[in-house]
Amino acid sequence: MTSSSLLYTLRIQCQDQPGIVAAVAAALSNNECNIEESAQFHDPESEQFFMRVVFTTPRDTNAQKLKDSFQNIARRFAMTWHLNPASEPVKTLILVSQHDHCLNNLLYRWKSNHLPIEITAIASNHENTRALVEHYDLPFHYLPVTSDTKEAQENQIRALIDETQAELIVLARYMQILSEDFCTDFKERIINIHHSFLPGFKGARPYHQAYQRGVKIIGSTAHYVTSDLDEGPIISQGIIPVDHTHTPEKMQRLGQDSESRVLAQAIQQYGERRIFCFDERTIIL
Repeated sequence: MTSSSLLYTLRIQCQDQPGIVAAVAAALSNNECNIEESAQFHDPESEQFFMRVVFTTPRDTNAQKLKDSFQNIARRFAMTWHLNPASEPVKTLILVSQHDHCLNNLLYRWKSNHLPIEITAIASNHENTRALVEHYDLPFHYLPVTSDTKEAQENQIRALIDETQAELIVLARYMQILSEDFCTDFKERIINIHHSFLPGFKGARPYHQAYQRGVKIIGSTAHYVTSDLDEGPIISQGIIPVDHTHTPEKMQRLGQDSESRVLAQAIQQYGERRIFCFDERTIIL
């Protein structure tokens, strides 16, 4: 890749059949595009084919020509496909409540250019994280919510998404249940993080519940949000071995560190356009 080259990511999904890879490679070659990275997967259970290609081109017009010519290939193979400039960070809105460990980690990684995102705003139903957010010169939106104002508050979040043109919504320990309509409208655009005890240890004080049951592994799970609470397609997971010497407080500290790392990993994968969803599960290429 030369300094003047433009980088793009092409993702395709369709029923597996002969000729897909050859057709994609030919289309790229015919439009003066050079493949930098390629990954593919055939799912034998569903017979679905998934492919992610990162390529360079010396001119933006080549990418447009590829996009135009790819319509015929997409129709031929009945593809679902997306073409994205790899150099454009994903506009991201972060929602948070009171716990700031995930937010703090994301802000540091964003500031250090370690995440392919542009944080457009941060909203919270508490004031706790205002000082942290403003330290990074980012807009903080205080959106309090009660059981009586839940719909109105969600409409405020919708307006914020529209205003900032956010593609990705990250729940960095946002402790509110989103409505079914909200989850549907932003399907596969909302990422949440939680401890991996779910659904075994639901409710309050999960680390105390885990301690009382003598668990040997703790961890965290990043997943897409659906109307089924904490049942969405899993993107990334992390585990930490523990034993009888770990108090609930120690487990909580380890768990928070895991949550921060796993959430960042899921956002990285989203920003790099590596996530495919099919039948309520994910394929990461």
